[in-house]
Amino acid sequence: MLSKGEHQTVPLSVLLKRELANEKIESPELSHGQASQSKKGEDFTFVKAECQRVLGDGVATYSVFGLFDGHNGSAAAIYSKENLLQNVLSAIPPDLSRDEWVAALPRALVAGFVKTDKDFQEKAKTSGTTVTFVIIEGWVVTVASVGDSRCILESAEGGIYYLSADHRLDCNEEERERITACGGEVGRLNAGGGTEIGPLRCWPGGLCLSRSIGDMDVGEYIVPVPYVKQVKLTPAGGRLVIASDGVWDALSAESAIECSRGMPADAAASQIVKDAVQPKGIRDDTTCIVVDIQLPEKSNPPPPPPPKRSGKGVFKSMFRKKTSESSSNIQKDFCEPDVVEELFEEGSASLSDRLDAKYPVCNMFKLFICAVCQVEIKPGQGVSIHAGSSNTRSSRPWDGPFLCSSCQEKKEAMEGRRPFGDGRYSSE
Repeated sequence: MLSKGEHQTVPLSVLLKRELANEKIESPELSHGQASQSKKGEDFTFVKAECQRVLGDGVATYSVFGLFDGHNGSAAAIYSKENLLQNVLSAIPPDLSRDEWVAALPRALVAGFVKTDKDFQEKAKTSGTTVTFVIIEGWVVTVASVGDSRCILESAEGGIYYLSADHRLDCNEEERERITACGGEVGRLNAGGGTEIGPLRCWPGGLCLSRSIGDMDVGEYIVPVPYVKQVKLTPAGGRLVIASDGVWDALSAESAIECSRGMPADAAASQIVKDAVQPKGIRDDTTCIVVDIQLPEKSNPPPPPPPKRSGKGVFKSMFRKKTSESSSNIQKDFCEPDVVEELFEEGSASLSDRLDAKYPVCNMFKLFICAVCQVEIKPGQGVSIHAGSSNTRSSRPWDGPFLCSSCQEKKEAMEGRRPFGDGRYSSE
C-alpha cells in the first residue's frame, strides 16, 4: 500500500554545509500546539522550545517534543518525561560542531532510551510507556520511537512521511520473530474452548507491543531500543503531527492532515483530537501535538499543498536507505533537493548494531565511559558491545564502545542470552 520514495540519500555534513553557505536560508520558526482528551490519565507530553547550547563563539538552538502514552499506570510515562532528555544529552560529547551534534543524535537517543528504561526498572515499578521523541535543530528533524504512538510529516510539497515505526505485534512480523527467538511467546488471549480473541500479545504479561520503556514484568525482550529516523526539510517547511494511538486507531495519517489543513498549530491539534474522538466517543487517552516548521516571515499557517493527480494523499513511508559508507568518505556533488531528504534511518533492536563505532562521529564514546549509562569504567573492566555477538562482520570483541557490567547484563537479557527472572531486572 505504501510506496518507497525515490530520493537520493545525501550526507548530513553536505546538507548542513550547503545550508550554512547559502545566506538566504534562515533558521526556521516553530509554532506548536497540543490537545488531549483523557480516559485513564496516562498520556503525557513534553515540550521544550528553543533550548540553547554553546557552539564556538555563538549559541545554537534546538527544540524538543515528546509524547508518552503509559499503560499499567502512569509511573513509566512520568519518569521518562522527566529524565529522557537529560539522558540523551549526557550521551553526546561536548564541544561538537553543529553537524557533528546532529549526526550524534541517533546514537545518543538509543543510549538515552536504554538508560531511562534501565534506571526506571531499578525502581521495581511495573508500568510501561510508549515514547515518540522529536528533536528539531534547524531544518533537521530527528525522531526516536518505541511503541505505537506515531509521528508523521506533511512536507510543503504535499508528501506525507512516516517518521516513526509501529511496534504493535499485530503488524510487525520481524518483531514477532525477534521475541520468539529470545524466548518469549506471541499469541492472542485464550477465551476458553480454543477461542482466541483480541490483538497479538507477548506472554508472559500480555503486552501487545514489542518495544517500550518499562514493563519489567513482561520480559527483557520487550526492548527500549528506539527506531530512529532523521530527515532534513527544505526551507519551504512542513507540519509534524505527533499523536498517541487514541488518534491513530480512529484516523489515518491523511485524515489527520486533511481535517486540520489551514489551521494554526493549536487549533489543528484540537481538531485532530476532536475528529478522533467524535465517532465512537473517548475510548482511550487521545493526545496530539502539532508542530509547524517554516521560515520566519511566513507567520500564517502553511498553505494547502499543490493538487495531487490522484486526488488522494501521497504517502511516503520510507526513503532510500542510507548506505553503510560513511558520509566523510563520499566525494560527490549533490543537486539542491526539492523534497525531504533522509539523513539516517535504523530500526534494529540490537545494541551491538546501534552503538557500533562505524558512525559519522567515530569518537562519540570515550574509552573508559559506559556507552549507555555514562558511568566511568576502570581500565580492564569494560565489556565490548561486540562481546558474544554472532555477527561475523562486527568489530572484534576487544573493540569499543564498552559497557559497564550492569549495562552488559541488560544487553544480554534483551538479546535473550540471560533467562528472564535471573538478575536485577526481573520482577521476582
